[in-house]
Amino acid sequence: AFLEALAAKSPTPGGGAVAPLIGAHAAALASMVVAYSLGRKALAAHQPALEAAASRLVELRRRFLDLAEADAAAYARLNEAMRLPADDPARAAAVGPAALAAIAPPEQAVAAGVDLLRLCADLAPITNRFLHSDLEMAAVFAEAAARASRCNIVVNLPLLRESGADAGDPLTQADGLLDQARTLLRQIEQACRPAS
Repeated sequence: AFLEALAAKSPTPGGGAVAPLIGAHAAALASMVVAYSLGRKALAAHQPALEAAASRLVELRRRFLDLAEADAAAYARLNEAMRLPADDPARAAAVGPAALAAIAPPEQAVAAGVDLLRLCADLAPITNRFLHSDLEMAAVFAEAAARASRCNIVVNLPLLRESGADAGDPLTQADGLLDQARTLLRQIEQACRPAS
């Protein structure tokens, strides 16, 4: 049903909702890796860290799902504001706050993607090696979710500038986080590849 709604000629759901859903899938996949690592004798020393990671991954999965809903709601509000006639004074008053609200979920999704990558990096040396391909995929999806979320920051920046709304410098902040994401992904890929 979601894919049908996504494929339809409708502004929501769109890419802004899909990006955090990819992050939620990444967190769920990492949870599976942890589930297969808990209780293993060879990993007994890491059980407290694995239990903490299991809880954190549930939180991240919920956070991504909440961000997907928040993005769809914020974009619907922005779309409504953009439909007001260009000469309507209410449009100028509505577009700035709506664009500001539309930037918040993708900003948070970038940060959540990096949080998930940090956790995957911590998990690489303490999880079941037979699940390392799944952990690597979780990291790839987490980085993709963060990178895709940047697109929704970029697309809304002109509306912010046009309206004069002050959002600071969200793109510079996102790009700094994405640099971290790329570095973490490379580390995880190296840690998860089988020894040759």
